[in-house]
Amino acid sequence: MSIAKKFSIIGPGLLLAATGLGGGDLATGSIVGSILGVSVLWAVILGVALKYSVSEGLVRWQLATKTTLLEGIYEKLGVIPIYFFLIFLFIWTLFVGAAQMSACGITLYALFPFFSTPELGKIIFGILSSLVGLILVWIGGYKIFDKLMKFFIFLMFFTVLITAFMLWPGTNEVIRGIFIPRVPNIEGGITWTMALIGGIGGTVTVLGYGYWIKEENRESTSDLSDCRLDLRFGYLVTAIFGMAMIIIGNKITIEGQGATLLVQLSYELENLFGLTGKYIFLIGAWGAVFTSLLGVWQSVPYIFADCIALITSPKNEKNLKLTISTKSSMYRSYLVFISIIPMYGLFVGFTQVQRLYTITGALFFPLLALVLLFFNNANWVGKLKNNFAHQFMLIINLAFFGWIFFNTF
Repeated sequence: MSIAKKFSIIGPGLLLAATGLGGGDLATGSIVGSILGVSVLWAVILGVALKYSVSEGLVRWQLATKTTLLEGIYEKLGVIPIYFFLIFLFIWTLFVGAAQMSACGITLYALFPFFSTPELGKIIFGILSSLVGLILVWIGGYKIFDKLMKFFIFLMFFTVLITAFMLWPGTNEVIRGIFIPRVPNIEGGITWTMALIGGIGGTVTVLGYGYWIKEENRESTSDLSDCRLDLRFGYLVTAIFGMAMIIIGNKITIEGQGATLLVQLSYELENLFGLTGKYIFLIGAWGAVFTSLLGVWQSVPYIFADCIALITSPKNEKNLKLTISTKSSMYRSYLVFISIIPMYGLFVGFTQVQRLYTITGALFFPLLALVLLFFNNANWVGKLKNNFAHQFMLIINLAFFGWIFFNTF
């Protein structure tokens, strides 16, 4: 396959990467880098490998059965699990929506400190970011969303990468951090390393990939190799971005927290490199958090609309193979919901919102791994059944994210 052909395949995987890379990744990566240094770069790769194994399992299910995972759960287990998931989705939406708005608000305040305090700037800019995201997703549909996201991905990736190279700690140190797994023997070292592994990439939004490949008309088992290539590239971008944030944090003394963290980080960069260094980083950071907001705003209404369609479908209808339109009333209703209702979180501490977001996300992943272990081991997926490597990685996901959930409280 030619290089041009390979790049033409890449699309939904980049959308998944950009959606999963938000304010939490910025904060966690820079804090871990400041505390533990580049010795834990390997943890980013491990976290990405875990998320990839789950996303790849979702793709195998969808291409083999021609149904999304939610449709499969409905057909095999009935409507009750869909009701429970819908309740979870409402709760998760409140926390993730607030976290996305807060991250955008904080980053824009760091770029344009027009207000008297970071908290006020977070509120005003957070509201504006949410409304702009609502408008862009409402009028754009999938194709415009795809083009916008690729532009912002390019912006965030290269500006954050430039900042990391400006703060480069040395090639030997980076190589050791990637290939020699170790955790510095300091207080909180293991806890922060686990947070880094679990926090990189998205959670519920991995379900969005299934709807995006439907938009790209990837619907048969012959498309599996394309989806795998697409996912690998997307998660490669995720890994590079995560490692770049650790490198940046490694050279910075982070004293702020919550709404002041990014502001403090930008001041540190200004002291080292002047205004140019400060704004290069902040533009990339804004690209990261705004693409994450756009991705959540665009993908989560698909999931809601899918659930509603399943609940309201005739009980005797089999092999639903639903097509969810971005112009449907259910899709747009939830788009408005996620854009407006979570604004309450802008008036709550940023750290508290991120913690609640982490808890709900940590609950989702072990359940998702458990479903894929069961569904993809059955004859329902034919030749795309789990092999030993698939099963091993899903079991690791189940154990690891289950541990994180029970130790987050």
